[in-house]
Amino acid sequence: MKRWAWLATPGMAWLAAFFLVAFYAIVAVGLGNVTDLYEPVPHWNPLDWNVGYILQALEDVLPGGRTWDVFLRTLLYVGLAIGLSLAIGYPVAYYVSRHAHGHTKVVLLVLLVAPFWISYLMRMFAWTNLLDSGGYAAQVLNAFSIDALFSAVGLLDGDDWLGGQPIAVILGLVYGYVPYLILPLYAALDRIDQRMIEAARDLGASPAQAFRRVVLPMSKAGTLGGIVLIALPMFGDYYTPDLMSGSPKTAMLGNTINNYVQGGPDKALGAALTLLLSAFLLVFMLYYLRVLRRDQEAT
Repeated sequence: MKRWAWLATPGMAWLAAFFLVAFYAIVAVGLGNVTDLYEPVPHWNPLDWNVGYILQALEDVLPGGRTWDVFLRTLLYVGLAIGLSLAIGYPVAYYVSRHAHGHTKVVLLVLLVAPFWISYLMRMFAWTNLLDSGGYAAQVLNAFSIDALFSAVGLLDGDDWLGGQPIAVILGLVYGYVPYLILPLYAALDRIDQRMIEAARDLGASPAQAFRRVVLPMSKAGTLGGIVLIALPMFGDYYTPDLMSGSPKTAMLGNTINNYVQGGPDKALGAALTLLLSAFLLVFMLYYLRVLRRDQEAT
């Protein structure tokens, strides 16, 4: 067993060099100080860490703070995007895993993987053309009065889909990340033994009851895994709001951090906000790991 453990050495070295070291640099900046010109002064020694910027970032994201509205907006956008992704991704993953066979299944799996062959940036640029006034997607959505539906719930103002519209950002998030949700869901659903479902049917369960009492519980770990996989990058995403809207009215936490780090005067505060966001997302990751461990113990 120890001999095989050496196979993990390259991956661990890569992780240490390009994640742990980089993340520690963010910690050093977020818990460091700044010069009179607001240039960051990292504190590499933990004994010298300064929690002032962490407290400032925490005060900003609490009710009444400078980024409280942005934090709520990010939660809303990510929550709606995850809900839409599940509504789209779960039926697709269920059909491919339980009902598609032979060449059809192979073709569908290739189509699910195909988005990974194209740059995320290029796919977002394609959507800006589709949703632009006169674009095919905008014409179809307006023809079926879907714009009126989104306007009724406050996600669209007028008929310009790219003029600082929340729904454009949400659709961009769904389109960009839904493939990452479908693949873990497919893997979880494909592992479910068909005999379990047949046993439920033999005991008198209807198809809907068998799905609700057998398929859903047994795919819970895969569903949560897919949600975590797309939620983590969604919370830090800044280029999707920039490309699909570019308006401060639709800015997310990722945009705020990017403004601090790239062009703002206070990079230390941006690093501190990054640490708070990481701690917030760690809660979701720990919950997923707990569910996964209980699922493994049950089996």
